[in-house]
Amino acid sequence: MYQLGHYGVALLLYAPIAVWLGLAGEEFVALLGAVICLSFSTLPDCDHSLPFVAHRGITHTIGFVLLVPAVVAGVAYAALEVTMGSPDPVVVGFVYGVTALSLGSHLLADALTPMGITPFWPLSSYHVSLRVTTAKNPVANYALFALGIAASVASIVVVTGGW
Repeated sequence: MYQLGHYGVALLLYAPIAVWLGLAGEEFVALLGAVICLSFSTLPDCDHSLPFVAHRGITHTIGFVLLVPAVVAGVAYAALEVTMGSPDPVVVGFVYGVTALSLGSHLLADALTPMGITPFWPLSSYHVSLRVTTAKNPVANYALFALGIAASVASIVVVTGGW
């Protein structure tokens, strides 16, 4: 998928978490999570710019989805320690979880394409492709983006109790 498609899938998967947080009175945290989710949703495609790294290779694996959020959570922990003294483990865990969800959404979106992904590499060459649409299909990318935006708007409506 292309950038807008990845944004849409990330927002779609994050929407239930945003509703839960919003209903719990944590609207700011819900918004922060959405920003984190969007920020990391296209990171696996950094492989386009990395020499000697195949597209949809290591950056499109479960290992990447688990390792990168650990680094991001570590940075969040250090930043919170410097600014607040003692980081809240729940906040650090939230950063990890939302980052992992975001990266996982990328893999899910790419699995919709004929090129697919090899999520368990290097442990397995098992290939996942649902062959729903090509990555460059503008209708699919805009449709996924629209679904993500609709899920976000619906989240806001649920949390605020209407328009």
